Amino acid sequence: MDHIGRHLNANKGQEKKTERGELMKYFMERLNPSRVRDGLKPLSMPRMGRLLVAIPTQDLYFLKSVCDDAAKRGQDFSKKFWWEIKPKKPEATRNG
Repeated sequence: MDHIGRHLNANKGQEKKTERGELMKYFMERLNPSRVRDGLKPLSMPRMGRLLVAIPTQDLYFLKSVCDDAAKRGQDFSKKFWWEIKPKKPEATRNG
């Protein structure tokens, strides 16, 4: 009979893969090259999780398609991503 620790260590190197995690990695892979080029720190998984915490997973698929579509049309993926997650408020609500 094997020691229980031997079985526990067997799963230690495996990552827990989820749909949401895969989408977060996708966004990080697309955003980090331009951030590094601009002299900013690359986004980490915890930071990406914090940015997307209020967005349901189904909406992340929509965000991905919108950003990919913008990139296909020659627009900046990064710019579209940041616009979609933090849109600017109209002037009327900003001042009052």
